[in-house]
Amino acid sequence: MQDIIKSLRAGISIGNTLDAFDKSIKISDAPDKTETSWGNPVITQELVDAYIEAGLNVIRIPVTWTGHFGDAPDYTIEEAWLKRIKEVVDYAYKRGAYAILNLHHENWNYPYYENEERACIIMTALWSQLAAEFAAYDEHLIFEGQNEPRKVGTPLEWNGGDEEGWAVVNSTNAAFVNTVRQGTGYNKSRYLMIPGYAANCTEGIKHIEIPEDDRVIVSVHAYEPYDFALNTEGRAQWNHDTEKIDSLMDELYNRFTKNNIPVIIGEFGAMNKDNEDDRAAWVEYYLKAAKKVGICCLWWDNGLFDGDGERFGLFDRYTYKCRYLKVLNGIESGSRT
Repeated sequence: MQDIIKSLRAGISIGNTLDAFDKSIKISDAPDKTETSWGNPVITQELVDAYIEAGLNVIRIPVTWTGHFGDAPDYTIEEAWLKRIKEVVDYAYKRGAYAILNLHHENWNYPYYENEERACIIMTALWSQLAAEFAAYDEHLIFEGQNEPRKVGTPLEWNGGDEEGWAVVNSTNAAFVNTVRQGTGYNKSRYLMIPGYAANCTEGIKHIEIPEDDRVIVSVHAYEPYDFALNTEGRAQWNHDTEKIDSLMDELYNRFTKNNIPVIIGEFGAMNKDNEDDRAAWVEYYLKAAKKVGICCLWWDNGLFDGDGERFGLFDRYTYKCRYLKVLNGIESGSRT
């Protein structure tokens, strides 16, 4: 079961693009407007080629489907949107890289008991369509059922959840896995990724129920240590602070990979604070620690380099050049077999 991870070196999540959303725009009316509504240009073959040529052989494609599918009972995905998503998947898949396709920023899968039945129905409807569309794609296409299902806007949003949240996330994960497995072609055997509550890397991972399926991968998001990696007001110096990274990898190993359950850290990174040397040293250590326990990591590249937001941009999407070669070299060195 861990064989798939041995084939994955390191990767990138193309954030704030196909997962961007503007409720006033329909893809059928303005095909480029949704994808560019958060300030990034459209994804191109040249961009994906740049990732692959830099040694990143896993391309995660976050997609927001909310606003691009119809009403009950069919929840039919807009034809133009599905066509565009397939085009981007093909940018990676046809180059022999691994592509990960997910549901991202959805507004219907909040993990409350009162929403559980409806969320499972929509989950089933969407993944039935996607499984049918991609049935002929082999294991180089991985499906990720959902991104960070959580109780948005509550004190529980990012702290690991509660019993209700854990239970409903497990229920929607099960609906996803069951739906894909009922499909035809490679859906019977393709690798499927499932998160815990909010894809949380501390409390959330303790409550993930793994379906009885030998091709399920656990999805985790981990920006450690937080003060250096994710906190916009945090420190710029890493100071070789390895405790959080080491304890995370130990936890993931003992809970999952030691038991032959693969793990992909689908989002990680350290934001730009004019500290490239620190980030390069940090990412090399992070990936070496992950490699030791058989975990593949994907850098969250949201295309943002400056300003007050979360500055995780790595590749310039206009020139297709990496802006931080030391960081890229750290990724290559850290993920080397």
